[in-house]
Amino acid sequence: MSKLNGDILYLIFEELQDNSKFLFSCLMVNRLWCETVIPILWKNPWRYNIDYYNKDYLLAIIASYLSDEFLMRQRIQLLSASNQSLLFDYFSFCRSINVNIINSIISIGSPSLIDQLFLQREFYGLLVKKCPELKYLDISSIKYNIIFVSEDKLRFESLYELKCDTSNESSFFYELAHICQHIQRLIITNDVGTKSNLGIAKLIEIQKNLKYFEWKDNVYDFIFIDSYMDIFLALEKKADIINHLYIYFQRRTYSNVIDSIFPKFHKLKTLIFNNFSYIKKHHLKMCIYHDLEVFKIYYDLKVASIIIENSGGFLKKILISYSSFDGCFDDYDNYENFDECFDDYDNYENFNEDSFILIRKIHENCPLIEYLCLLFSSSKEHFTEIEKLLKDCKYLKTLLIVIKMNGARTEKTLLENGENLLKALISSTPTNLKEIRFFYDYKFSLEALEKFLENWKGCALSILTCDPIYNEENYTDLINKYKNNGVIKDFRYKCEF
Repeated sequence: MSKLNGDILYLIFEELQDNSKFLFSCLMVNRLWCETVIPILWKNPWRYNIDYYNKDYLLAIIASYLSDEFLMRQRIQLLSASNQSLLFDYFSFCRSINVNIINSIISIGSPSLIDQLFLQREFYGLLVKKCPELKYLDISSIKYNIIFVSEDKLRFESLYELKCDTSNESSFFYELAHICQHIQRLIITNDVGTKSNLGIAKLIEIQKNLKYFEWKDNVYDFIFIDSYMDIFLALEKKADIINHLYIYFQRRTYSNVIDSIFPKFHKLKTLIFNNFSYIKKHHLKMCIYHDLEVFKIYYDLKVASIIIENSGGFLKKILISYSSFDGCFDDYDNYENFDECFDDYDNYENFNEDSFILIRKIHENCPLIEYLCLLFSSSKEHFTEIEKLLKDCKYLKTLLIVIKMNGARTEKTLLENGENLLKALISSTPTNLKEIRFFYDYKFSLEALEKFLENWKGCALSILTCDPIYNEENYTDLINKYKNNGVIKDFRYKCEF
């Protein structure tokens, strides 16, 4: 029975492997839980959101695998605890290398760059020997080819995910291409401007099961995207097998290559792109993604409507950013400078028509939608269309709403917008809705908000807003009242907006 319990725990922990807070807490429950969760934590120990740059005990674990003679010769500084025997053979569970994080931990041991380089070579040689197989490799900004050590490089054959950047030498990727042919996730940061990297193109070309591709520019200067034509042409050849595509350019730059390849990715489940405005109209209408589930786009409501109309009815998440600020691509959880996400909509031509069409296309084509961002005009027709959307989209869980005023922003019109919005929510809200995020061009009077909360018949609701009025005593008392009776689960006001 204890073996069965351990197996069940392992399956549960595997499903929750992205939740580092939960996994770390499991270490303290009992020996069985600890023994079960350690292999999961150490499968990819560098992935979690913790400060790796000040973790002496991680250096102690690394150093415990090295000989005393080597450590003395390289003058590595250790904690006294490092002399104790380890409870687990941690590296035997590890399937991951993150060069930047590992090097930052190693740098704690010695200020000397030469000593650090020797320790890096020793550590990577040890890790590659201990790992039965390597699944995750992050070589962003690697300076030396220290990972391919001796005869053990064949252990990279099972690589599942590679994170790299265009500053890595082409020869590095050519060497990887000879070893790794089954990478499923490839994440590339462009940080060198116009210099092409034929090694990356070769690496893409050789892959047999590439499912996820991400390209993100870190170059703010003007660049010609076609400088990377070889990379994107190699990607085009994988269009039949790629399911998840994320492309982000810092600048809006027209590209014949990008323009022509998008219609070929007909098996996409995830599409994130910030530059659709430069794709020719006839190419855009050929972008038919019947399996699409997640769609994020920058600013262009008309393009969003076309993509949504040509989807297959499986969309679960639609996020639309209204400026080049990338924080809004993070599921709107990056609150710092959030207002920049919507700083362009005042200059949007045909906004009334395009936002109305978008709402209609969503409720006509997205019956499974769960997470939705909407920005729309404050006309009566728009609120009526919103009611239809809320009635048709029965699985909606999270809704982000931004209202754009028609005419002057006065206290009266803001209150009218708030009242109309709450009326639509009362009459048509899906029973699955758990979270609403309200931003801009509305105000809720105390009476309208109380009426909404009194009529709320769904589950406990989380509300997020940027309006400081909710810090006032009368609003605070009202919110606390409905927190106490279970109508409100959480009410957050973010002053950073």
